[in-house]
Amino acid sequence: MQLDSVIFDIDGLLIDSEPLWNEAATELFLQYGVSLTEEQYKTTTGLRTKEFVQWWFQYFNIGDGELKRAEQKIVELVLAKIEQKGKILPGVPYIFDFFHRKSFKIGLATSSPPALIDLVVNICGISKYLHATASAEALAYGKPHPQVYLDCAGTMGSKPTSCICFEDSFNGMIAAKAARMKCVVVPHVSQLKDERWGAADLKLSSLQNFGELHFNLVNS
Repeated sequence: MQLDSVIFDIDGLLIDSEPLWNEAATELFLQYGVSLTEEQYKTTTGLRTKEFVQWWFQYFNIGDGELKRAEQKIVELVLAKIEQKGKILPGVPYIFDFFHRKSFKIGLATSSPPALIDLVVNICGISKYLHATASAEALAYGKPHPQVYLDCAGTMGSKPTSCICFEDSFNGMIAAKAARMKCVVVPHVSQLKDERWGAADLKLSSLQNFGELHFNLVNS
């Protein structure tokens, strides 16, 4: 089936927010006397905030009493940090214009809460391009479950097999592929050589490197 819709992740793909999530997590967990290593943090990239907090609270034996407060606090910290110093990643205006010129339906699908979607859409100036946004925050399962991608496609009236997705995380890639969508991964430079990206239809170092040749390759 020919592609007619494109869905983008947000964190780490459109805006350089992963370091800010890391900063917020570090500040939060220090309040409980523990700290995450860089490697530990990377293993939970792409999870929803609730799942991220639950995972590490259990790992560090912090207990469940503070879970809800901790989840709310980390989101508040991240939103403030993105608003203060969030940087749009290379190629964002280009890639949205690329698909807009092809008359593609364009959506966003993220594990992050709706408030972060609104903030990033405003920072990136992409509201005029969007046909749908979807957050996995309130779903029964987040990425790597495909539901958030299926929801986004459904809102746009698109068939999953007519969608191409752009992701930067392993959990996101698995979610897109489980939804039977094409997936282009744009990993962080430190993870570019990771063999697990082999499940993607295409791997790039930047959104701005995606061109007609790549489009024809995944649309064949």
